[in-house]
Amino acid sequence: MYKISLITGDGIGPELSESAISVLNTINDKTDVKFEITKLLAGDIALKETGKALPDETLEAIKKSDVCLKAPVGESAADVIVVLRRLLDLYANIRPAKSYPHMPALRDDIDMVIVRENTEDLYTGIEFSLGNASVALRIISEAASKRIAKYAFETAKQRDSMRKVTCVHKSNVMRVTDGMFAKSCADVAREYPEITFENMYVDACAMNLIRQPHQFDVVVTTNLFGDILSDESSQVVGGLGMAPAANIGDKFALFEPVHGAAFDIAGQNIANPSSFLLSIKMMFDWLATKHNDSKCFEIGERLESVIFDLVKDGIKTKDIGGDKTTTEFTKEITDKF
Repeated sequence: MYKISLITGDGIGPELSESAISVLNTINDKTDVKFEITKLLAGDIALKETGKALPDETLEAIKKSDVCLKAPVGESAADVIVVLRRLLDLYANIRPAKSYPHMPALRDDIDMVIVRENTEDLYTGIEFSLGNASVALRIISEAASKRIAKYAFETAKQRDSMRKVTCVHKSNVMRVTDGMFAKSCADVAREYPEITFENMYVDACAMNLIRQPHQFDVVVTTNLFGDILSDESSQVVGGLGMAPAANIGDKFALFEPVHGAAFDIAGQNIANPSSFLLSIKMMFDWLATKHNDSKCFEIGERLESVIFDLVKDGIKTKDIGGDKTTTEFTKEITDKF
């Protein structure tokens, strides 16, 4: 039995969490894979009630679980997810971007993954004032760069696609930091001669994501660039509502939707849960790999297939132009699973 910790979040987070629980309970009932879910508090509500966005008891419960799901949280998001990434060494941020039917994607043949280094860069938050100037330290290490590059090549190796890795950086300007990242990726690339490898400057990548998104397979990049490009790639395929994300380390993983807490529609039961549910698909893929459990992989494939068929039939929630509530859309999934 797998132990799943679930941060229920803020804004639309609790609604999406209930959708996730309904789907997981259905999987529990209809398959041989069993798990228990522990609901946890973190984010704005936790900060208000306990004085901490990530309470100690929540962190301890996550550490005792096999895997974590996190619904979107509010303004205190950095005090939750960034802290968890560092404490649990979740060094790989994985964001697929895929075209789905009846979604406003630029093309219908987009299928890429952005592999983002998750622990370094400007997001270490080392900033200080120096006279009338402000300084932020950008940290790029060879070890972290090679580690994320290896993850990207392994991802490309496993995908049924063009088997290509694009290393994105700005080494023509940031010659030391991005120069190290680019060199580290090139060093790792030599270990994978069967995978096509290319370099691309980040501004060119931002342009090409719009101009020819179908030409990308696996993109590997640094923390800040990856944050920006992955949001762009989500919009390229039609919006954040279909964009899942994973934060993966060697021993643990956390899965979450890319989008935020959407306070403007909170409590209306109209939010699209697909991003969170596709994150659950990624969770099952990870469990399958980590525990050599093919049944988990089959469940993940089935879940994505059901969501694909629903949107193909034009069944969508009200926030993305459909007529279904969050609850109704979730029931469509559970009925068809």
